Amino acid sequence: MSIPTQLSLNGFIVTDPDLRFTAAGKEHVKVRVGVEQWRHEADGSFTKLDPTYHDMVAFESTAREIYARFRRGDSFVASGYVHEYEVDADGGSVIREEFVARKIGHNATRTDYSVQRRSRQPAPVPAPVPQAPAVGL
Repeated sequence: MSIPTQLSLNGFIVTDPDLRFTAAGKEHVKVRVGVEQWRHEADGSFTKLDPTYHDMVAFESTAREIYARFRRGDSFVASGYVHEYEVDADGGSVIREEFVARKIGHNATRTDYSVQRRSRQPAPVPAPVPQAPAVGL
């Protein structure tokens, strides 16, 4: 069985998340994100290039999490897919794209945070099963 995978996007939040609701009352958030770009040089070093900017959207529970937990400047890692759509612009149609985040979290390599774990109940210890006395031959 193969490992199920999705595209990922590693970037930073450029605009504060904009929470809206669909006609059906479902949450929808849109945010502009930046992605750092680097060029690998022949000598093995890296040169930082200008970042690229993209639209990212999310729905329902992921939209609520982005709106509640992310602000401008936050680094993130998201998994999801790229959605392409057509818009009319300047007398013609243009293909645009947005990243649809299904899951998102702060980038642990660039974010200081503490984890508050839920307390777990210890697993119950099973009671010993009474055994019938052994009968010898």
